[in-house]
Amino acid sequence: MSINTRLIAARVLTQVLQNGQSLTTALENALQTVESGKDQAFIQALCYGVCRHYHRLDFILNELLDKPLKDINIKALALVGVYQLNFMRVKPHAAVSETVFAARKKPWAKSLVNALLRSYLREREMLELKADQIASAATSHPDWLIQLITQDWPEQAQAILLENNRQPPMALRVNLAKTDTAQYLQKLSGQGLVATTVDFCGSALILDKPVAVGLLPGFAEGWVSVQDTAAQLAAGLLDAQAGQRVLDVCAAPGGKTAHLLEQQPLLKELVAVDNDASRMQRVNENLQRLQLSATLIVGDGANPGDWWDGQQFDRILLDAPCSALGVIRRHPDIKLLRRAEDIEPLQRLQSNILAAIWPLLASGGLLVYATCSILKQENELQIQTFLAQHPDAVEHPISANWGTAGNIGRQILTGDFAMDGFYYARLRKL
Repeated sequence: MSINTRLIAARVLTQVLQNGQSLTTALENALQTVESGKDQAFIQALCYGVCRHYHRLDFILNELLDKPLKDINIKALALVGVYQLNFMRVKPHAAVSETVFAARKKPWAKSLVNALLRSYLREREMLELKADQIASAATSHPDWLIQLITQDWPEQAQAILLENNRQPPMALRVNLAKTDTAQYLQKLSGQGLVATTVDFCGSALILDKPVAVGLLPGFAEGWVSVQDTAAQLAAGLLDAQAGQRVLDVCAAPGGKTAHLLEQQPLLKELVAVDNDASRMQRVNENLQRLQLSATLIVGDGANPGDWWDGQQFDRILLDAPCSALGVIRRHPDIKLLRRAEDIEPLQRLQSNILAAIWPLLASGGLLVYATCSILKQENELQIQTFLAQHPDAVEHPISANWGTAGNIGRQILTGDFAMDGFYYARLRKL
């Protein structure tokens, strides 16, 4: 029996819209029952596409409806239909008939979805023009988010909003302990895969087209990992030396942990801490594939007294929990799930973890503070406040040809050099 891919996509979107589940989790659960790789890719494209362009699609749908649609599953299905007609190369008659067929168990919905999609095809030009006049529909972002981004980055805001809606490139981190980028480029070329190097990051390669990890040469053997270039900068900034003790706080899923070990195999010890046991399991799996080892602890970064052995660290990486507004292009559901009122509690959490972890750093040691956010209140303002309260902390400036220098640290805006939005600051302990 053939599966209805549109119906599965609508169910996934319902989990996100109604239950606040992350798109990654909802998709993982739904795709377990889908055998065909082609069907999986199509469902994924529909779900990511609807989340990416949700605010525009929702505006258009409301224009077509006489009254709001209370049935979220049918609303999701209608959004899937409009998305196909607007953004995909699916033939209009196939998009309409298959989407209508997916609503067949609810006769009222079947005729409604049919009417909506046919009306859209008739009135498309006018509806799209209307959508372009409304900021949230034109940019496919909620108003509060447009406001925050514009407030912090008035000149770059339009570019950031555009980048957030683009599909991100697939970046690779070559394991320089096992091979080098030149050799790995040859291996990719042998598989018919094209990639480019990144001037300021020796381990990074950007693939021309995303592929399944199984197609990457030596992936199972640990020659390469998938990691955005911005995240790969952390290891170089930390500059861990042989014989040093390193702490990675909020370490899951472990990409930066692994990179630190690949870059400096002669560390005395690397301790990776995260408060989520299931995500720590992912760290373990990643390290096993790469044949690396670290001390893994499930613990709360804000309460080191529960897990710290009392020995100070020479280097600390704090990849602080944040709004993740720099990685919207990878996780477009952030625009649907994040709320304006989430920012302040996250700020407090960052501040608490930073203050709790600072005593664990040895005198003369270096702490790298990182977020995947583009908001100043989570980034340079957070660090300014910390420095004002800790006379034994000084900024250790970052000299680099990537990102933008802030008053403190460096900010990468989404899309700069094809990177995710990221912030880094280095602090030295006196």
